[in-house]
Amino acid sequence: MRRLLVVCLLAGTVLAQQPQPAAPTALKLTVKAIFAPGGLTGPVPENVRFSPDGTKVSYILRDDSGQRGELWYVDISSGKKAVLVAESKLASLAPSFDRLSERERERRTRYSVAQYYWAPDSKHLLFDALGQLWLYRLDTGTAVEITSSPELASDPRFSPDGSHIAFLGKHNLFVTSRDGGGLRQLTHDTGDDILNGEVDWVYAEELDARHHYFWSPDGRQILFLQMNESAVPAYPLTDLIPTQPTVDMQKYPKPGDPNPQVRLGVVNANGGKVHWLKVPTDSGDKQSGLPQAHESYIPRFGWLRPGIAWVEVLNRAQDRLDVYFVAVETNSARLMLSERSPTWVNVDDNFTTVGEDRFLWTSWRDGHTHLYLYSFNGGDPTAQEARLESQLTHGEFEVFDVVHVDEPAKLAYFTANAGDDRQRQLFCVRLDGSGFEQVSRAAGTHEPMFGPGGRWYVDKFSALMSPPRLSLCRMNGDGACHAFWEARSLAAYNLAPPQFVDFRADDGTVLRGQLIMPPNLSAGTKVPLVLYPYGGPGAQLVRDAWGGNRFLFNQVLAQEGIAVLSVDNRGSAGRGRAFAGVVHGELGKTEIQDQIAALGQALQRYPALDKDRVGFWGWSYGGSMTLWALTRSTAFKAGVAVAPVTDWRDYDSIYTERYLGLPQENAEGYRRNSPVTTAGELHGSLLLAHGTGDDNVHLQNTMQMTQAFIDAGKRFQLMLYPRQLHSISGTAARTDLFTRMEQHFEHELLSRP
Repeated sequence: MRRLLVVCLLAGTVLAQQPQPAAPTALKLTVKAIFAPGGLTGPVPENVRFSPDGTKVSYILRDDSGQRGELWYVDISSGKKAVLVAESKLASLAPSFDRLSERERERRTRYSVAQYYWAPDSKHLLFDALGQLWLYRLDTGTAVEITSSPELASDPRFSPDGSHIAFLGKHNLFVTSRDGGGLRQLTHDTGDDILNGEVDWVYAEELDARHHYFWSPDGRQILFLQMNESAVPAYPLTDLIPTQPTVDMQKYPKPGDPNPQVRLGVVNANGGKVHWLKVPTDSGDKQSGLPQAHESYIPRFGWLRPGIAWVEVLNRAQDRLDVYFVAVETNSARLMLSERSPTWVNVDDNFTTVGEDRFLWTSWRDGHTHLYLYSFNGGDPTAQEARLESQLTHGEFEVFDVVHVDEPAKLAYFTANAGDDRQRQLFCVRLDGSGFEQVSRAAGTHEPMFGPGGRWYVDKFSALMSPPRLSLCRMNGDGACHAFWEARSLAAYNLAPPQFVDFRADDGTVLRGQLIMPPNLSAGTKVPLVLYPYGGPGAQLVRDAWGGNRFLFNQVLAQEGIAVLSVDNRGSAGRGRAFAGVVHGELGKTEIQDQIAALGQALQRYPALDKDRVGFWGWSYGGSMTLWALTRSTAFKAGVAVAPVTDWRDYDSIYTERYLGLPQENAEGYRRNSPVTTAGELHGSLLLAHGTGDDNVHLQNTMQMTQAFIDAGKRFQLMLYPRQLHSISGTAARTDLFTRMEQHFEHELLSRP
């Protein structure tokens, strides 16, 4: 043993004398690399779907250019991956985004518009090839064109038995057999003001509506929403690049304007007269003085069973949501439950039937969003009001999405942030309220999608320092998950791990924060600080989740020697009704107070932070936050505001009225929370950027802000991006924008030319 020890020591000495391989050189993180085609983490799989028979998980995976891709699948029984539709065929069936208009590209990305659909038999795929539909046979690899009309088809949906396909064209409903024969037009309105089964901009953006028509379970009828936009004002989106500029008039209701008039119709799949349902649509709300039809929304609806529809009606003040069951044949509606709130009622997709006589419902009536079980008369669903059986979840956390109900096991599966409000985990609970249990394990954010039967689910997972990965997870047995796609590793860039930090608002409320400090700080070094919030309702920025390219840009700032702090002020989501509802009636005031309070505490807690070199940047609501910060405080030396709302009278009706009410009833609240009114108090160096084609936050906002600055004699920088929408997307535009942002902060906070 002693001799062996000597030999080992000698061998160690020899090895120590040998040249050792050099440690890999860390790559420099740059704006150009972040926004290069494909990005640093690579293209993410698109349109992940289970086949109806539950044997496959399919997804489109493109190359970095986005122009070439293949439809892949994972065989669930073996876990092996293979190509389902090759690049040569997919190129014509699901064209790359570079062939779409800027607005259509953003619409498909923002609202996750599908490019292909499984047929119920799991042997065919339906492709949306830029408005023409193709049916693809998996066994032969051949495709048949279903539509050839010059009127572009959209939102196709198979009948339950797969024999027919419904779709939208020129604002009307059509049905055709699966082979493309027997085309029938079900609605016959003309012009652009009547939308049958089609989702308009404001419903898609602010109510998260994705479909406005549904096949009945027996395939005999179609239930659809008709929107009449004739009274809705239009906003001109102007393209100034052509020699002869073009104008696209976008229907866009602003606060106090008439909203789309809505009603529900039922039509036979074989054609015939539309049967209009009699559903109360004013919810007792008469505040605006507009006609009753403009006073309410129908955010969700569907079939309970053949002949019975369920309908949600939201009043214009958005503090009352009614659920009705409607018997189609007799046209009788029964109010099943009424949800009320002192602030606003959240609209979601969690209405889920359980068997023949129960449904799940989510509400924050007790202060947090929780899961409730209701029962109703299964023999005659319209006979009486639904009865609350039990509240299934309890505690200071939020339930987000009901993702699956296992009826035989009497289990409901859902995502929630129990245990840590910065995470999203998969949980389950028994339908009697017992057995509350966390299913997912890895700390971070899980977005599960269950397959048919609930035996498997796809888990999209990410964490603060972990880009997304997709795994196929088994529900039975060991519950193991196996990744079938992972983002490219960023280990070579030596990203600075952010730290979660808590602060206190003036009233003692805990505020969640996330701080990125520059790496390798020397003792006694002072560094500038940039605040990066979102701050607005319905969003939560400080989470244990991958932050994407904006997180990587903040890493660029850190590597340049600038610390970055993100704080979720009161008004943000994920923390319950009281935390979110503090902004009701007054957007902007509390948010900036909380940001400044957190800033003061951060400067005290971290001596390396330089109070004389503080910046602020944000996008959309975060852009408005930047303008509020630089016109309401002298704490900031520099700021960047991208696509900000500058006057809430310029934004859309649904979002704005949810929080501020009608302008004629809260005129001072609208005026007081517009940074245009405080333009003369601008402090610090401001860079203001906006896309000229922004159909979400219109360029009008930045033009009004610009005029206010000019009138006040205030100097600032303005950058406009022609034809760009709210996201200012694409390699060239984003590289230019973020390079300007980087240089702005370097010049103002690091004194670099």
